[in-house]
Amino acid sequence: MKAEQKITIKNRLGLHARPATRFAQLASTFQSQIWLERNGESVDGKSILEVLTLACPKGTTLIVRAEGPDSIDAVEALKRLVENRFGEID
Repeated sequence: MKAEQKITIKNRLGLHARPATRFAQLASTFQSQIWLERNGESVDGKSILEVLTLACPKGTTLIVRAEGPDSIDAVEALKRLVENRFGEID
């Protein structure tokens, strides 16, 4: 099963180390393979270092994509994390 959603980085400092860590940690709780894509470049969403290589400032639009038995739940959970600004207060 596959799922994907567009997400927009809303927090002021963008997708820096702390949000990337939270993204990868949450992604790792799912069985599905998870990718994060920006401008045609796709990285492993469970890898903090690979997520950081996307260098996403505030306003960046990304695609989160998952494939596996819990792909829909994974994409929804990751979308909520991003919409909630990774739990950061700007």
